[in-house]
Amino acid sequence: MSGAGKKVADVAFKASRTIDWEGMAKVLVTDEARREFSNLRRAFDEVNTQLQTKFSQEPEPIDWDFYRKGIGSGIVDMYKEAYDSVEIPKFVDTVTPEYKPKFDALLVELKEAEQKSLKESERLEKEIVDVQEISKKLSTMTADEYFEKHPELKKKFDDEIRNDYWGY
Repeated sequence: MSGAGKKVADVAFKASRTIDWEGMAKVLVTDEARREFSNLRRAFDEVNTQLQTKFSQEPEPIDWDFYRKGIGSGIVDMYKEAYDSVEIPKFVDTVTPEYKPKFDALLVELKEAEQKSLKESERLEKEIVDVQEISKKLSTMTADEYFEKHPELKKKFDDEIRNDYWGY
């Protein structure tokens, strides 16, 4: 296998081991996102399989003696010389260095968004618990008990009564 093909196959194999597909799937909310994620994973697996099979194999060496017997040594030697003179250029990755800083910046942005999202989720979970608690107690709760939980509303109502503002 050429050095470049082997490198690509190795990188693809390592990438497939480090991707947390299940973890990413857990954060998807909509059915459309799940479908798109499934398509992405399927495409990744297909490309990865192709890289592992197609590009990881060394080409079989040419049996020059077999061709010398059937065709003749003069023309085979000419082809062998031409074959040996061909230099396959090494793959030079010019794309990764260009996009690596952008990718790293996106990862930082992603981590920040993740933290923000987790904080918002915690806040919403607490709010849900509060609403459920209030809905259970609402039928037996007094105004004083409600105003203990929401002092800003008590202040607002007291100000309205004090200023003789009755909402109309």
